[in-house]
Amino acid sequence: MEKTLNTRSMIFTLYGDYIRHYGNVIWIGNLIRLLKEFGHNEQSVRAAISRMSKQNWLQSEKKGNKSYYSLTDQGKSRMEEAAKRIYKLEPSSWDGEWRILVYNIPEKKRHIRDELRQELVWSGFGLLSNSCWITPNPLETEVNNLIEKYDISSYVSFFRGTKEDQGDPKQQVEKCWNIDEINERYANFIEKYSQKYIIDKNKIEQGKMSDGSCFVERTLLVHQYRKFLFIDPGLPSELLPEKWLGDSAAALFADYYRTLAKPATRFFEFVIEHQKSGLKTDDSYNFLDHPLINSTVESRKM
Repeated sequence: MEKTLNTRSMIFTLYGDYIRHYGNVIWIGNLIRLLKEFGHNEQSVRAAISRMSKQNWLQSEKKGNKSYYSLTDQGKSRMEEAAKRIYKLEPSSWDGEWRILVYNIPEKKRHIRDELRQELVWSGFGLLSNSCWITPNPLETEVNNLIEKYDISSYVSFFRGTKEDQGDPKQQVEKCWNIDEINERYANFIEKYSQKYIIDKNKIEQGKMSDGSCFVERTLLVHQYRKFLFIDPGLPSELLPEKWLGDSAAALFADYYRTLAKPATRFFEFVIEHQKSGLKTDDSYNFLDHPLINSTVESRKM
């Protein structure tokens, strides 16, 4: 298992893919049990939970002698933002306009400036020049939310318009994003997980893969695939290269996820079955329908 999978990051993945669909709450004993499957010990889980609570991602509640943890409003908001960013991976049609954001945030607000840069990258903006960011996507709502969140309206200018010269817009893309590197990352994902998918699919069909192993593989699959949300700007189809591998990676993810989903969910529910409080309160939850899987993915495969 990859050594880079830290406990805090895995806890976020579990909340995003499982816990928030089950009343958004989990007993720490169950969380420790689940993370044991990934090689994390009790001490590391408790330390990570403590840090996440201090950072206002999680909140605790005592029931008897047991401690339960749920996402705070800030944590829920982050999960919702992440879900929205997921859909940036769907190539859409381009309206021909660029959105341009320019800021001049003073040094005394450097921490806000640093956070804003990260938020812009996550949202799909590319850096055109110092403090000037652009995107071909209609992110007006996201930009307005960021301006309000950080209270920086007096430091920001936001425009939309067209590029005057009639050159290939893909050249503009190459200046702001390393598309070749992103495509290479997709190629590596496909190379690694296409083989794992075939092997695990055969094991499951033959009854040779445990529910616990499916839980681990599904969680790691989501954990790895969601990283593309933070490097792929979700460009319109007109601006993507001919040999774009994002679609193939999305289709592979969908097939692999659905293969693992049922036994993985069965394992998760087995672990938390004695946690009666909050068990599966989201009646709309369907473990076969992950936000990273949608009709667009299906249509690309046809």
